[in-house]
This record gives sequence, C-alpha cells and structure tokens, in this order.
Amino acid sequence: MLLNDQVARRLEEVADLLHEQGANIFRVLAYRRAANTVRRLATPVSEILHREGIDGLKGLPGIGDHLAVAIRHLVSSGRLPMLERLRGEADPIELLMSVPGIGRIQAERLHDELGIENLEELEAAAQDGRLADLAGFGHKRIAGIIDSLGTRLGHVRKTLESSDQDHVPVAELLDVDLEYRELAQAGKLHCIAPRRFNPTGQTWLPILHTRRGEREYTALFSNTARAHRLGKTHDWVILYHDGGSGERQATAITAQHGPMADQRIIRGRETECLEYYTSLASVASYAGGRPV
Repeated sequence: MLLNDQVARRLEEVADLLHEQGANIFRVLAYRRAANTVRRLATPVSEILHREGIDGLKGLPGIGDHLAVAIRHLVSSGRLPMLERLRGEADPIELLMSVPGIGRIQAERLHDELGIENLEELEAAAQDGRLADLAGFGHKRIAGIIDSLGTRLGHVRKTLESSDQDHVPVAELLDVDLEYRELAQAGKLHCIAPRRFNPTGQTWLPILHTRRGEREYTALFSNTARAHRLGKTHDWVILYHDGGSGERQATAITAQHGPMADQRIIRGRETECLEYYTSLASVASYAGGRPV
C-alpha cells in the first residue's frame, strides 16, 4: 500500500513531465496542488478511500474528478498508467499481467490475438464473449477477471454506451488525431524515448497534450508489438482522453478497404465514421450546388 508521500511524489512527477512535454499549465498546476494536498493529510489517503470511497477523495481540497480517479488507481494498484506513458514506459503486457488469473502467456495472447491494450478493453472482451473463444479462458477464470476489474475500475461510473460524457464523438477524436499528426510531421512536439522496442534508447515518439471542452487528451503513435510487426508505428495513433469519470482510449488508423479506404477512422467505431464522412460529403455537395 502506497503511503501519502509516495502518492504525492508520483503526482508531482506527472506534473513535471506534463510541464516538460508542453501540456496546459492549469493541468500541471492541478497535479501539483493535488500532490500538496495528499502530502499534508493527517490520515492515509488509502484509509479515506476505503472509508468514504471516491467521493471522499473528491472532498479533499483541489482534487476533482480526474485526480480522484488517478489517486484511486494509484492506491488500489500501486501504478498509474498515465505516469508510465509519460515516462515512455507504457507496457500493455505488464498491465494485463497485473490482473489476477492472467500470466505472461495469457497477456501476450490477449494483446496479440485480440488487440487488447488496456483494462477497459479487457473488461469488454470478458463481457462480450471474446475471452471465452481463447483456449485457457474458462468460465471460472473469466468470472474472476470480471470481478477483479469491477473492483479495480470502480463501477460507480456509467457504462460507455450510456454515458454522454464518455461517448466522445468520432469527429472530436479525428480532430485530435489530425492535430497530432500535423504537429508531429512538422516536428513541433516533444519526443520521448519509449522503453519497449527501442534498444538504442532513441528519442523518437512524439507526444501531444491538448484539450477539447472538458476532455484532456494525450496522443501518441502506437508503440505496440502489433504496430511494429505491421509497420504501423507512424500510422496508428492512440488517443487517451479523460472527461472526469476515468481515462478512456481510442485508436485512430487509416482504413485499408471498403468505402472509407485511405480515410482516417476510429477502430471499433467504423459505422459512426462512415456516417460522419457521409454527412461531410452531403454538406460539401449541398454547398457546392448552391447558386453563387
């Protein structure tokens, strides 16, 4: 269990890295204030979380929805995926292995065969039946995974399908994807040296911190085994976004086939992307046909 000072140090490191990587100054200051609040507490933050839940964290000075979720994750797992990502240490295999019942072999299969890279995707696969299709994932193991993730992810939140806050329009995701790729190509982004698949320690991975309304975004090219194997490390863009109820992730790719070939799409939301591009074409056609 992390002590208050340990939690505070991790929050301060997030603030330092966000500042170094060009994030919004108010986001940086929010993490610094949260670190000061936690360090000055007379009661262990773990005790507050256990006794009062996440609402107890939100009641602390300077700690809102975003930071309460981050602190809960730190206290419950000892890890903060956002910090690992900012350090260039993000490793989906290690993250999946942190779930009881999943060893390295299972984690690699989940990642390589199902493309699962985070706990939310693992939860979805456990619930929609995809895990049951993998050898070695029986009913008991899947039930244990669902139970563990339910506790870990904190299901006081609404589901992705029913929460307006979490259901981000594809137009917004594609806009952030465009901003990232344009700035990366122009060499205007801070680059980090990822730990994985980078034996020479090269500083090559651009990172963007931006905002849309209430949502904070971090965008990076994919540095996964699949992206390297398929030569997509400068095509696939991972979009991490947090609207206050916990971090979510989307992947933007270039479509290879079908009516959206060569267009940027959000993986898993192809129908919405097709509707989006169809509406754009309709507007362009209408505007082009109007008398001048």
